[in-house]
Amino acid sequence: MATDLVQYQLYIDGEFRDAEGGATFRSTSPYTGEDWAELAEAQAVDVEAAIDAARRAFDDSWWRRDHQRRAQVMRDFSDLLEANKQRLGLIGSRDNGKLVREMTGMATILPRFFRYFSEVADHIHGQVIRGADPNVFGYTLREPYGVVAFQTPWNSPLVIFAQGGAPALAAGNTIVLKPSEFASCTTIEMAKLAHEAGFPPGVLNVVTGFGHVVGAALCSSNKVDKIAFTGSPEGGRIVGAQAARTLTPTVMELGGKSANIVFADANLDKAVEAVFAGFTASSGQSCVCGSRALIEAGIHDQVVERLADMAKGLKLGDPSDPQTQVGPFCTAAQLDKVGGLVTVAKGEGARLVAGGQRPAGLDGWFFEPTIFADVDENMAIAQEEVFGPVLSVIKFDTEEDAIRIANNSVYGLAAGLWTSNLGRAHRLAAELRAGTIWINQYRRGDAAFPFGGRGDSGFGRQSGEDAILEFTTVKSVQVDTSV
Repeated sequence: MATDLVQYQLYIDGEFRDAEGGATFRSTSPYTGEDWAELAEAQAVDVEAAIDAARRAFDDSWWRRDHQRRAQVMRDFSDLLEANKQRLGLIGSRDNGKLVREMTGMATILPRFFRYFSEVADHIHGQVIRGADPNVFGYTLREPYGVVAFQTPWNSPLVIFAQGGAPALAAGNTIVLKPSEFASCTTIEMAKLAHEAGFPPGVLNVVTGFGHVVGAALCSSNKVDKIAFTGSPEGGRIVGAQAARTLTPTVMELGGKSANIVFADANLDKAVEAVFAGFTASSGQSCVCGSRALIEAGIHDQVVERLADMAKGLKLGDPSDPQTQVGPFCTAAQLDKVGGLVTVAKGEGARLVAGGQRPAGLDGWFFEPTIFADVDENMAIAQEEVFGPVLSVIKFDTEEDAIRIANNSVYGLAAGLWTSNLGRAHRLAAELRAGTIWINQYRRGDAAFPFGGRGDSGFGRQSGEDAILEFTTVKSVQVDTSV
């Protein structure tokens, strides 16, 4: 390994170690384009070792048997995450290019997931069941699956892991975690804190590397009891096909094409600010990016004008600068993808009102916040996930129009609704096909609420008490009391 770079090893069975054969890869700063860290590149044999360590920890350690001790370790882990949030934010920004304040904000909410589920760990139970035979006493046990393989993306790796990893750990599972090769460093930093908190060896293992090796080995192993994947629909289909060969159950959180629906009776100042933040935060690199704005006809023109004015005044640049409002993309490939979709939108007749190009004078992977008006709901820009700061504004006339347009998508992850009409709010919440509906707010996360989608946005739920159901299995016990 090069000595002038920050060094990161694999974390397997409670030890930090090099990959088999000493293979490594590097993390490149999206802002400077320079390599700054070198990481162990796990091979199939390393993945096998991590899975075996997780299996031993599940079978032989106290982890799944002592829920009170497990809860205490998770509380200690939460405290360490809290104490290290600034450092995690800085490293996270260097890794994926997001603003330091955004990554620090993510690191600030991270401990809440582990603290919340440390309390839930004390209350995981089955139920007593009365069957047809009065002589049979029946009950259920809710038990952990065993070894769970997690794969996380590069945009918000720690919080995305926590949404599923915290409930999985609280339930007594053990984990092998593969972060994205584009942003792995904070995950290894998290593993250091888990080690310090007292996680038994093998309960949490981190294997860094590439999907075609590490991801494939995790998804094809018959020693893995459940798979949790967060990424693109294309990646989800690959994972699902691999998992199907071993009949391993999966939970997936995939892409999104979320709509913010604004009615004329809404608080427009609040709504416009939220719509704008909803597609520019994290440079649009968010699964819940509000990339469609459905605006009622009577206020459409003024909302478009206000959004365009806001876009023109943004500062793009150094993610560590507190004055910067939009940072670079994580990868050059993402920059190319966004630029291509913007070109297609222009060709299809969408009207560009802001942005639409790379900013002058910046060498990183930047793209101006971009707004299109006069967008037809069936245009590519209104249907495909951009994963960049690009907004499609679509006009609607009635509630029925808004519902139809919002639901005209293969995705179903989230939606925002802005109105002062309480009845309308509940009507649309019932009709919109999405896993999360935010009313008069947008893009808020909370450990207590389930999170997941439908359609090409995935299936299953992470976070909230529903996640305990997701990461446990039910055993039926029936006792003949007449004997």
